[in-house]
Amino acid sequence: MNFIKKNYEKILLGVVLLGLVGALVFLPFYIIHDQQELEDTRNSIISRSVKPLPPLDLTLENTAIQRLQSAYRLDFETTNRLFNPVEWQKTPNGTLIKIASGNEVGPRAVTVTQITPLYFILTLDSVETNEFGVRYIIGVERQAAASPSQRVHREHYSSLNEKNDAYTIRAVNGPPENPTQLVLDLTDTGDQASVSATQPFRRVDGYMADLEYDPENKKWTNQHVGADLKFDDDDYIIVAINQNEVVLSAKSNQKKTTLPYNSNSQ
Repeated sequence: MNFIKKNYEKILLGVVLLGLVGALVFLPFYIIHDQQELEDTRNSIISRSVKPLPPLDLTLENTAIQRLQSAYRLDFETTNRLFNPVEWQKTPNGTLIKIASGNEVGPRAVTVTQITPLYFILTLDSVETNEFGVRYIIGVERQAAASPSQRVHREHYSSLNEKNDAYTIRAVNGPPENPTQLVLDLTDTGDQASVSATQPFRRVDGYMADLEYDPENKKWTNQHVGADLKFDDDDYIIVAINQNEVVLSAKSNQKKTTLPYNSNSQ
């Protein structure tokens, strides 16, 4: 105990020195550990895996490029009313019609409500026998003829190989006074046709149409090619009709307008 009392300063100094020596011995390990932590931290920041970037969405840019490549046109006629205010037109009955598309009045406003085929018809009406031989009475009907007087049923008296403006009888099948069939050559086309008392010959030669013009509440029925129509303070003529459309021509400027026919809507 006296030794400790007399030498405690030396003992304390020795303990301190031992602590310093231990610290010096441990210091390299601490430095290595600290350096390893720094290296791990650096690697975690620099060498970490990076997710690939999503594909770039260039929709807006491509749209802008396409708009630049195509000319930009302003419609100041049909949709924009800055320089073309909406026109209103009064009908004969006083009704006002808004002209938005331009087809509310005029030939484009005419609608085709019906198209009917017109036939060239041959019928064996009767057979006449006398001292001069056998005569065949054949009815001819031209429904598509230009003149109404030419559309009526007309009878022709004909003999074998006798030609007229409609046909020529080329053969008679069966007894001459009571034939089962007549074979004809058609004058206009040269085609061959057959006709009997019970079986007429029919060929489509044209069409007639029914039309309406709603702005003036007008209707035309059974109109043939060449018919005159008057509406919207102008005169028109039907220049063509087929199973799908009617063609009008303005008399003032010969401008043609095609009117479609939709049979499914009727």
